[in-house]
Parts: sequence; structure tokens; C-alpha cells
Amino acid sequence: MNVQCIVIARGGSKGIPGKNIIDFCGQPLISWTINQAKKTKLISEVWVSSDSEKILDISERYGAKTILRPKEFSTDTSSSEDAWTHALQHISKKIHKPIDFVVVPQVTSPIRNSYDFDRAILQIQEENSDSLLSVNKIEDRFIWSKDESNLGRSVNYDYKNRRRRQEIEVTFLENGSFYIFRPEVLLKKKNRLADKISLYEMERHKMFQIDSLEDIKLAEVVMSGYGLNYYE
Repeated sequence: MNVQCIVIARGGSKGIPGKNIIDFCGQPLISWTINQAKKTKLISEVWVSSDSEKILDISERYGAKTILRPKEFSTDTSSSEDAWTHALQHISKKIHKPIDFVVVPQVTSPIRNSYDFDRAILQIQEENSDSLLSVNKIEDRFIWSKDESNLGRSVNYDYKNRRRRQEIEVTFLENGSFYIFRPEVLLKKKNRLADKISLYEMERHKMFQIDSLEDIKLAEVVMSGYGLNYYE
């Protein structure tokens, strides 16, 4: 089985300057994702796509192969799908053999184990699915949203007929940690998810994403609390 991992890491970041290589638990943030992917049994190669020479240099130091991404795929309005497509086309020309699956982890979701990738790859293969997303189970929770008037509206239950928490329907949160898809899904549908979609359930503590400077400290606490702040 040929499984390629593509990590996209743009140089520009408005929320956190230098986000992808900012210090996290004593290492550049991107290094955790590279290491997790390289430690798997089923991922064949790890590639980092970036418009930043600095990010590419750091990624090479941690063992990834690199792809210099064109500026037109590195703007604020460029989609991840654009970057993945460019990288996939580059990889296909380099390896000259069919790719079965592509794993695309998010750098800002470092709280995970290498086995998450392997288990998810086996799952999408066993379920004969075309794409997969990582999720967290949300159960025993009363979920609300706001209506057009900015007033509260119950989503997954009727507040007028409140059931026991155990009777609430189980739902899943797309946590953004990683996705897996067959190459043809991305190339034909222009989307990371299509056709038969599998859900890979992760432990609750792995749902945390880094979107702000405050998140870095919180994520470091979670990372160390679960013993993930070292290279396996």
C-alpha cells in the first residue's frame, strides 16, 4: 500500500506570526506533525508544502521531503485543496507509482499519537471508503444555537420535552486533526471529502487546536499532561 502524507504550512499567518514553526514544547510546532507521521507503520513518505524557505529548511531537518509551493496557492484566499492538489501532482511525478491514500494532518492540531494515523488508514481501507475525517464524539450534551433574531434555539433536543442526557442522540465534531482521501477524490471532486466517508473517533483531549497565542500554553499543558510532549 502506498500512502503519502502531505503537510501544508504557509509562511504567512495573521493570527500567530510564524505559527507553523513557533516554539511548542521545546520544538518547532511543525516538527510534532512530521515526527508523528514518520513514526507510523503505514505512511510511506512525509512531504511538507510551503511557500516559506525557512519552513522548508526546518521540515527537512526533521526528516520531511519538501515542496516549494507557488505564491498563487499561498494567499489568504487559497484553499487547502489547492495546496494539496499542487503537492499531489508534484509527488506523483516524483514517485512514478499509484498512490492509494493521502493523509493530510493539520499542523495546529499536534495533540495526537502516531497510531492515530495507522488506525485511521486501516479503517478507511477496511471500510472501503473514499475519504475519512477525524472526529470527537459529543454525547450527553444539550446543544444550542442562535436563530435569525439572535435568540437561543435548541438543536439536538426539544427543551419543552427535556429527555435524560443518556437519551440525547450522539453527534460528532469534526476536529480538523487530519483527513485521509483517495487521490481521485481530491482531483475529481476538488474536495477533501466525497463519496463514502468514514469517521475516525479520537479521544476527547485530542480535539484541541491552536488558533491563538493563548491556545499554545493550553495545548502545551494538555500535551504534557497526557505524556505526548516527547518524540516516540
